[in-house]
Formats: sequence, structure tokens, C-alpha cells
Amino acid sequence: MSKIVQQATDQLRTLILEAAGRAIAAGTLPTEPIPDFTIEVPADRAHGDWAANIAMVSARAFHMAPRKIAEAIGENLLLDGSYYEKFEIAGPGFLNFFLNQKFYSDVLRDVRRMGDNYGRSNVGGGKKVMVEFVSANPTGPMHMGNARGGALGDCLAAVLDAAGYDVWREFYVNDAGNQIEKFAHSLEARYLQIYKGEEAVPFPEDGYQGEDITERAKEFAAENGDRYVDADPEQRRSALVDYALPRNIARMKADLAKYRIEYDRWFFESDLHKDGEVRDVINLLRDKGMTYEKDGALWYRATQFGAKKDEVLIRQNGNPTYFAADIAYHRNKFSRGFDRCIDVWGADHHGHVARMKGAMDAIGLDGNKLDVVLMQLVKLIQNGVEVRMSKRTGKAIQLADLLEEVSVDAARFQFNLFESNSKMDFDLDLAVKQDSQNPVYYVQYAYARICNIIKALAAEGIQPRECSDEELALLTAPEEIDLIRHISAYTGEIVMAAKSYDPARITRYVITLANLFHRFYNACHVKGVEEPLSAARLEVCSAAATVIRNILTMFKITVPESMWSDGHRFEDRFKYRRKSQEEEQADS
Repeated sequence: MSKIVQQATDQLRTLILEAAGRAIAAGTLPTEPIPDFTIEVPADRAHGDWAANIAMVSARAFHMAPRKIAEAIGENLLLDGSYYEKFEIAGPGFLNFFLNQKFYSDVLRDVRRMGDNYGRSNVGGGKKVMVEFVSANPTGPMHMGNARGGALGDCLAAVLDAAGYDVWREFYVNDAGNQIEKFAHSLEARYLQIYKGEEAVPFPEDGYQGEDITERAKEFAAENGDRYVDADPEQRRSALVDYALPRNIARMKADLAKYRIEYDRWFFESDLHKDGEVRDVINLLRDKGMTYEKDGALWYRATQFGAKKDEVLIRQNGNPTYFAADIAYHRNKFSRGFDRCIDVWGADHHGHVARMKGAMDAIGLDGNKLDVVLMQLVKLIQNGVEVRMSKRTGKAIQLADLLEEVSVDAARFQFNLFESNSKMDFDLDLAVKQDSQNPVYYVQYAYARICNIIKALAAEGIQPRECSDEELALLTAPEEIDLIRHISAYTGEIVMAAKSYDPARITRYVITLANLFHRFYNACHVKGVEEPLSAARLEVCSAAATVIRNILTMFKITVPESMWSDGHRFEDRFKYRRKSQEEEQADS
């Protein structure tokens, strides 16, 4: 939470404990240790800004009704000089506290002081955290699941960074194993079909059917002609993979860069085999008595570590499985000094979670330091109907196709609107709208509107300035207080989003912030009021702009100072229309 919020909650805990201590000294409460209690925001802010349950948790220790305990503490509460103006006893004994104007003034000062750093904290303590996400199969183009995983993983990494963790982003390239063999045979078939015909060269039953395979084979043929037609099959397949795989990976990097995702490292599975790390981890499990042989294969006793079934490490043909390489990869992660490793996987990998965490325990690491964020499926919706194929290509929609249809801003924002474990519909019509129905435009417009206010006042020689206590005390309208209170919660939201691995929490927070600002804008004039109140309200505008800018920047979303579309100002079509003074007078 922000510095001021932290001070306010720490102060409240001290006030409550001191009041309880005075009640004990006076004999109205028994001399017993005070149990730990919580201070939290009530579900309904009409009941107060903070609620403490000290009376409820102390009932057993004091052998008293909670209401009596609350009354005894309340009689001894001294709020003078604090951030609290009053308290109430509610229900069976909850103590509800109401913040005073000094709190709201200090929040605005804190935002001004912190600026671009407002919202950041050191909760993470600099601990090293890796977020591995997307890690799409390099044998084909990236799909909608990768689009959601990209936004989720990158925004999660950003939230963790803001919470004070030392964050590392990584992409794991599966460039070895069965999928590459299948890739090679698929390319080979398409290449040979160019020269021998489709009837003469049957396509592998389990081959990759995508048009991208045919395209790569044609490109290879254009460069190499038929010189590999009669070559040794292994040499031919190796040449095809050596040609196609780097190009596929380069395309992935380009698509993700367009999506504003940059990784600290692209880690290649093949390196684990070359460096002997796969062999080493298999030997380690064998030495620990965690393997056995069956049907010509080497098995890992996964069931001893929470999995539902044992897993093959080495197939009958002598090749290590993907699972063996995955164990080696996660062992490699922790060997690089990461305190915690976070994987963003599709929900279809849910059965793999316990296996991998158990494998970490089996090789002597702590499986609890591996966290997996499971991500549900995405459906593309247009005109109320699910869309599966690209109109441009007639093929399954890819990440590259999506980014040709909608802005990167809209894609990153909309994919980050929901928790990862919830299925989502991505509304293409909504994503391309340039009005208030589009959530990213709604937020961007709030920022642009503030910039317009500041520019208009600057044209009259009025600049934002630091305000006195007396000036900030003029901020008493409900719309002002609600907006400042929400701004004060930002750092706490970052901390909670980091702890829960839920960056969508911040997206929802900033939508609410934009909504509260628009309400403030409609209700509270910045221009045309007395200068002290105008300056105070301009300070509120600046604080809201700072938080919106910090969030959009953190999530790599454009922060526009003005918004135009089709030659018209966005404001012309915005549903939140500022009332004229005449209309406001008529309403009153």
C-alpha cells in the first residue's frame, strides 16, 4: 500500500492497542494478552474507511461479549492528531473508523512527491523471480491462447517488478524431441510432394497440417531446388529443420515484439541436451532410487510425489521424453538463483502441475517455489458469433492476424481484463471501437481529458502547483473524496495483484479510476471557481493522471495526451458529457 495508507493503518493499530491498554489499566477490560486482529476495508464504505475486529477476536480471551469489549475500547480511543475523525461501533462489535481530511491531503502530496514511482513498493525485497510465458511450439504460428498468455505473462511480470521483485522474462523454445521429429517429417513430405506429387508421397498421419509447413517447404525448394530429393533422408530432414526452424523463431520474435513483449532470454531445449543436463537429471533420479525399468523404458516414480501416475523418462527407442527435458529445464532455472519460478500454462496442462512440482521435490529442490498460472481458453467473437478463421487468409486466426485487426493497446488491455482461470470472449467489435464502450479507450480518454484541462488552464497562465492544507481541505465533495480514496489504494492493489498473480486486478482498478474521474469531472468544475478550490481540484486531476499514466506505461499501453479519430475529437462521441452550468442549476 502507499506510504500514507501504510502510515494510516499502522497508526490505527497503535490507537486501538493504546485504547485497549487504557481500558485494561482502568479495569474495564481484564488483564489478558490481546489477540492479533485485522484491519480491513469494509465491503460498504458507508460503514467506514477501515474496520477492526479486535472485539470479536478478544471475546474468548476476555470472557466478554464483543460489543462490551468494543465499547470499553471506544471509551478510551483518542483520535486527536491522527488520520481519523470519528469511529462507530457496528453490529456485534466491529469498530469502524472514518478518515479525516488530512489523510486525503497527504495522499495527494504523496502522489506529487512520488510521481512516476507512485504505486511501487519494496514488498518483493528484490527477490529474483522468473516468469516463463508463451513458450509456443516453434513448429507453427502463434494462436489466440498465446495472445492471451503473452498479455497475461508480460503484465504479471510488470506487476511483480512494481511490487519490488527482480523480474526475469523467459521464453522456452521446444526445439528438440518428438515435435521436432514430426516437424521434420512434415516438411520433408511437403518438400518431396513438390517434385514427386502428393499421390507419390503420403503425408504422415500425425504430421503438422498447417499451411505454414507447405510455405516453408516451398521457400526451401526455391532456395535449394531438388538437390535434397535424392539425399539421405536424415540429411534432408536436418537441412529442412535447420532452414525452417530459425525462420519460425524469427517470426515469433517479430510478432511478440510487435505485441510489445521482449524477453530477457530465449532458452533452447536443445541446449539442455547438448550440455548434458537432461542426462544429468535422469541420472540424479536414478541415483535417488526414483526410477525403474518397464517394457524397455525408464520410468520415474511420480506417484511418490503427488502425481496420479508414473512417467516415462526414456522411451524404448532410447530418447528422453519431453517430461525429462522439462525437469532438467526447471532444475536449470533454480540453479540460476531464482527464488521463485512462475510458469504461465494453458489450462490443458493442469495435470502437469503436480507432476512438475513433485519432480522438483524428487531432485532435492522445493516444489513449493514453482508456481503455475493456468490460463483458460479464449473465443474470438464478432457480431455476436464465434470467429475461428481469418477473413484475409481463410485459416485459423493467429496472433499476427489479430494485431492486424485490432490495436496492440486494445489487445493487451482486453486480454488482461479477466483472471487467468476464467474463460473469456474477446470481442473484436468492441476492441476496434473508438468510444467509451471500449475499456482501453475509456481509460485513455480519462488521461487525455486531464491533459486537455491542464493545457486549457496553462493557456490562461494557470499551472498545477502544490497546495496548502487549507486549500486541500476545500475538497469535500463526495466525487472528490471517492477519487482520492481510490488513488490511495493503488499501491495496495499492486501488492495484492503480485501476491495473487492477477494483473487483471490492476486493469479493473484503472477502469474504476477512470470512471471515478469522469464522475468528478462532471460534478466538480476546475475552471470558473475560486482560485484556491481550482488549484486543489487541479491537484486531484494531476494525481489521477499520474496513476493512469503509471498503469498504462507499466502495461506498455499508449498514454495519449489527446485523442482523435476519423478527423473528430474522441470527446465529441464520448458518453460522459459535461453538464453546462445552466443544466446543473436546473437540476438543483
